[in-house]
Formats: sequence, C-alpha cells, structure tokens
Amino acid sequence: MDISVLGPFRATQAGVSVTPTAVKPRKVLALLALQANQLVSVSSLVEEVWGEAPPRSVQTTLQTYILQLRTLIAAALGDDCAGLPNGAKSVLITEPGGYLLDTQGGLFDMQEFEVLSSAGHRSLEQGDWAAASDHLGRALALWHGQALVDVQCGSLLEVEATRLEESRMSVLHGRIEADLRLGRHHELIGELSGLAARYPLHEGIHGQLMVALYRAGRRGDALSTYQQLRNALGQHLGLDPSPGIEHLQRAVLGSSLLDLDGAPPPGSLAKVG
Repeated sequence: MDISVLGPFRATQAGVSVTPTAVKPRKVLALLALQANQLVSVSSLVEEVWGEAPPRSVQTTLQTYILQLRTLIAAALGDDCAGLPNGAKSVLITEPGGYLLDTQGGLFDMQEFEVLSSAGHRSLEQGDWAAASDHLGRALALWHGQALVDVQCGSLLEVEATRLEESRMSVLHGRIEADLRLGRHHELIGELSGLAARYPLHEGIHGQLMVALYRAGRRGDALSTYQQLRNALGQHLGLDPSPGIEHLQRAVLGSSLLDLDGAPPPGSLAKVG
C-alpha cells in the first residue's frame, strides 16, 4: 500500500484508491496509516474518532468501519493476492487490542521525508551545504499542502499534523540556510519575502531575510525587516525580538560580522531559528 499524508490524504492498494470519503472511516485509516506497520490500539482509534463521548455501540461501529476499509482494499486487490493468504485481512490486520496496517513495503511520503530531512540535517552539521540543500529541497518537494489537509482531524491526528508542520518548517529553515551559505541570496529574497508575510512572527525566517537582503546590498530593507518583526512581536505577543535577532540587527547596523560577499558567521542563523 502506498500512503501520502503530506498534503491531501491518499492511500492506494495496487494503484487503486482505498481512501474512504466518509469522515469517520477516513479518520480511522489516516491514524492507521500514520502508524503504518505498528499496532494502533482500539482506545486510540476511539479517541480519535469520537473524542471523550463515544457511543455505547462504539465497538460495533468501529468494527463496521474496519470492515468497510477491508472491503475497499479487497476490491483494489481483485484477484491479485500474491503473498496475501488472507486477502484484505493480511493488509489490515486484527491484533490483540487493536489493528495494524501492513503496507507490504509500499511507498510512504512521510517516511521518505524523514529519511531525506535527517540526511539534510546531518549535512548541515558537517558544513556540506550543497548536499544539505539537495536533501532538504527534495524533502520539501514531497509536500503538496498542509499535512492531512482533507481529513477532519481529531486530537491524535491534530498532534501528528502539527508535528509534521513543525518538522517541515525546520527543514525549510535548514534548506534556506544552506542556500545562503552557497551564495544564493538574490534568488532567495522573493521566497523569503513571501514567507515573512505568511509568518509575521517567525524570527528564523525574518533573520534569514535580513541576511539575504544585506548580502544583496539592501541594508535599509534588512533593517526594515527587523523593524516589521519587532512591531509584530510587540503587537501580537507583547515580546521583544530574541537576543539572536537583536545581535543580527546590530551586525547589519554596524556592517560587522556579515560580509556583503561572504557567508554569515557559523551558527548565526541557527541562533534565530
């Protein structure tokens, strides 16, 4: 089974969609998919689908949803059950206390993202900017919108979607840092300007935009970016910028630490992430 969660939720068996359209079975499959090849307890499924107020018939209803999912899987399999002696039950397996979705080695975009992002972060730590940019860029290319954007997430799926979004932002920040180290500041200004408008309170993005603008010879715009961030933090959170951003602003003001034609000093961007 191939699974996509980095954007619209998709699950396909033998190339055929097995993603239900009904809200609650869709939640069940999404939670099973996010924990693919691992046991998901009945209690977790109940919490995700019904929260703190499950119906008295919850066990029977959940079993009905599992049956509906197996019916979709069986239809996708058709006569192609090689290596699956129990057909759909070999894919969506009943275990003591819960269920397990066996992907049979299928593609899973979340796992691919995690592999690429780990490789990219290792390259960042090693100072291999080209490899970091490549790995992290490929990881970001797997995204097609917000995680599980078309699933009505309950408490458990919401936590997972938030975790994935935070990971995506970390990867994005790392890829931009690598590109800045590679001297791509001119190409990054448009992307960073859009991100700064979308995330007006994100210090890391604003810090990177300040660096890109400064290195492109736009010192005044870099200082304006700092002031916009300062105003937004004060207005919305009642906070001042962090010491890392303040240090960056002083460096731009004094034309120190940052060389217009060189890379920012090691760790300067990480301090404002």
